Amino acid sequence: MISDGLKEQRKLRNITQMDLAKQTGIPQSTISAWEKGINVPNIADCIKLADFYGITLDELVGRDI
Repeated sequence: MISDGLKEQRKLRNITQMDLAKQTGIPQSTISAWEKGINVPNIADCIKLADFYGITLDELVGRDI
């Protein structure tokens, strides 16, 4: 699931949702909703997160190719 990949990438870097929010400009409540599977990020936010983490979009969402 996308939510699992998002949370995993954040946890790998040992940062909180609040830290991620401050560094990306994405509201913490939005990040929380994504990680809980309540909502999914749009492509622009996925690109922002992938760039922030220095990974591909596939890696961001936990997709193995």
